[in-house]
Amino acid sequence: MSSFPRLTSKHDAEEGLTLAPKFDARGLVTCVTTDADTGDLLMVAHMNEESLRKTIESGEAWYWSRSRQSLWHKGDTSGQIQTVVEMRIDCDQDAIWLKVRVGGDGGCCHTGRHSCFYRIQPIGGGEASLRPLIISEAR
Repeated sequence: MSSFPRLTSKHDAEEGLTLAPKFDARGLVTCVTTDADTGDLLMVAHMNEESLRKTIESGEAWYWSRSRQSLWHKGDTSGQIQTVVEMRIDCDQDAIWLKVRVGGDGGCCHTGRHSCFYRIQPIGGGEASLRPLIISEAR
């Protein structure tokens, strides 16, 4: 059973101040993470109830790793701890937006890039490309 409340009123969910996240059937909610200073999109991950609660309590980003099926404190091994500057919840409370500052060297992506969104796919034709590693972004 969730320690977060369940709101039955659409008005309360959309206009109220109560955090009542709508976790999916697997107990997850999508989380979009951006750089608080630049606005760059860093990553998209998932949170379960425990990781959301730990994020709120600690002020650092915690996620649920679907591939490892385990709690994941972002930066625990890499040193790229994400300190939360602001957390926003969307209108129907089924998505989270974290604005963070990333500690340590490099970026947020396990490839060593600043962002996990480094693959560029042209619209309407052309060849895809990868954003190169920049020395300051390399781990």
